[in-house]
Amino acid sequence: MQQGLNSAVILEAWALWRHRNDCIFNKAALSIETALTLAGEESNMWCVAGAKALSSVTGFRGRSDEV
Repeated sequence: MQQGLNSAVILEAWALWRHRNDCIFNKAALSIETALTLAGEESNMWCVAGAKALSSVTGFRGRSDEV
């Protein structure tokens, strides 16, 4: 559980950093919704790549096209 929480914290920090850079360097609009969307998408990619501890924290169950 702790490893999953650690991964989630790192992931959120990374998403905020990416959004910050996009705002500064590409003049993107500052948006918490965009930052959270980026974090969710990145979290899903990490889970698909095998981040089992993160999957247990986020509740990720697999890609939507899998049955």
